[in-house]
Amino acid sequence: MENDARIGITSTVPVEVIFAAGSTPVDINNLFITAAQPASLVRRAKMDGFPDTTCSWICGLYGAVMERGIRRVVGVTGGDCAETLALMEVLAHRGVEVIPFAYPHDRDRARLREEIHDFAARLGTDVNAAERVKTRLDAVRARPHMLDELLWKEDRATGEEVRLVELMASDFNGDPDAYAAMAGEKIAEIQAREPVRSRVRLGVLGVPPIVTDLYDWIERDGVRVVYSEVERQFTLPVPGTLEESYRAYTYPYGIYARLDDIEREVRARRIDGVIHYVQAFCFRGIEDLVLRSRLTVPVLTLQGDLPTRVTETMKIRIEAFTDMLKRAGGRA
Repeated sequence: MENDARIGITSTVPVEVIFAAGSTPVDINNLFITAAQPASLVRRAKMDGFPDTTCSWICGLYGAVMERGIRRVVGVTGGDCAETLALMEVLAHRGVEVIPFAYPHDRDRARLREEIHDFAARLGTDVNAAERVKTRLDAVRARPHMLDELLWKEDRATGEEVRLVELMASDFNGDPDAYAAMAGEKIAEIQAREPVRSRVRLGVLGVPPIVTDLYDWIERDGVRVVYSEVERQFTLPVPGTLEESYRAYTYPYGIYARLDDIEREVRARRIDGVIHYVQAFCFRGIEDLVLRSRLTVPVLTLQGDLPTRVTETMKIRIEAFTDMLKRAGGRA
């Protein structure tokens, strides 16, 4: 792949526009967390002067852009991490072309429509071309949607294997056809299984964990994750036009927009409790206060920092939480 064909993204954006422009979206988050040594990318940022209190995801994004030589990056300047603004300034200082995109906080239709039009114009395409791409991509997105139903409706899958496919929907690994084939193979594999019984059904809320084996430690002894909030949102679960789907995409619009979706899914999926993952030094950790006050199921809040494995303290807290849910009733 030629470097000038790649456009890095720091968060989910209308990738239809990027494909319509003849470029290839690259989710830098995935480059970071799947790197052979993701901690080295964090260290790269710190060595280049990022403060110690900077979120490790931001440091990892910077390190991945520098290490992989990405020359154009879309920065979500509204509706994502507040530190993205400063990251974009540093990347511009390093010679990276920065392309801004902002979700309107109030979900205003006209402003979102204008952002999508401006984004398309900046990349040399138009919304009509992007809408044609969306029709194609929505057919691809139907496959992770089917996997999600195999997870929570038919009880044939694990939360980890489904969320990994959902994560890739942010950029389709740059190749929607290959992604569709991969997801189709996973569907066939899971459909061939017998349903599994779960004593406890959990949801995991918040940003995708930087802790690489978190789900491995949760999904044990009759416990299964049947809802990964943000990963599911990456698949754009609400169909429609670009404007309609990206307005329904909850992550950029604050905790109250997310809570409507969370509460609906907790009820539908018969969830016994949720784990709220928060990242150290991230403003979204404050939203835990609102989330706890609204949800009617027990909440365990876990905080991660560096890209690493589950700590002993996390293991103890997860085991205590799931044991409590089993004693409270669970499923025989």
